[in-house]
Amino acid sequence: MLTVISPAKNLDYETPAHIDTHTTPRFIDQSQALIDILDKLSVQDVAELMKLSDKLASLNVARYASWEPKFTADNSKQAVLAFNGDVYTGLDAASLSSAQLDYAQQHLRILSGLYGVLRPLDRMQPYRLEMGTKLQNPHGKDLYAFWGNALTESLNEELAEQDSKVLVNLASNEYFKAVKPKALDARVITPVFKDWKNGQYKIISFYAKKARGLMARYIIENGIDNPQALQNFDYDGYQYSESLSEGDTLVFTRDHAE
Repeated sequence: MLTVISPAKNLDYETPAHIDTHTTPRFIDQSQALIDILDKLSVQDVAELMKLSDKLASLNVARYASWEPKFTADNSKQAVLAFNGDVYTGLDAASLSSAQLDYAQQHLRILSGLYGVLRPLDRMQPYRLEMGTKLQNPHGKDLYAFWGNALTESLNEELAEQDSKVLVNLASNEYFKAVKPKALDARVITPVFKDWKNGQYKIISFYAKKARGLMARYIIENGIDNPQALQNFDYDGYQYSESLSEGDTLVFTRDHAE
């Protein structure tokens, strides 16, 4: 079973990694091609393209300029430890053991606008490039055109090595749109997380993102390789709702945020 999650906008390159084990991203040549495009953009271009402040645009222009095809301990960090958003608060990879991170390395993938697909321990240099960015490139008008079938084919290759041909989609719509589900040689299961608010269960973005990370952690901690076992997820007060679930969309509800 393979699980996919989204990256995060916020990054943490200040906290030292608690492990030395690392690997190299698969799509470095493609990343270099994107960097070559991004490196030609001005601060104003980046600000307009990504709807960023001048300060953030300047930071990322500097990142593109300093990006190197060789990944070292000085210029990069393992992806699952570098991302620092809501999903990663739930995942809390810094508290995972070496054995758990090794399991994650085999069963968890991070979709990325710049790197395509990352394994948790792939070294990653800091960047900002969301998958929905309309960056003109030789393949088309945006990153969906740039990546084409590459991410789907990569996931299919890895799914072929799994005991269970199941993909658990914990990524956002923006990122999973870069994958072509109908071309995946796998059953796709999509967990959905809802909290009680104003008399009904609703998807509340902050809580839902953190819950995706919690579900990824649950899979890693328990070595889940059977989709049926996902229904036992109960972290932070969530419970499986059979009545709200339909097909391979598994709905989990919570009455009180913890």
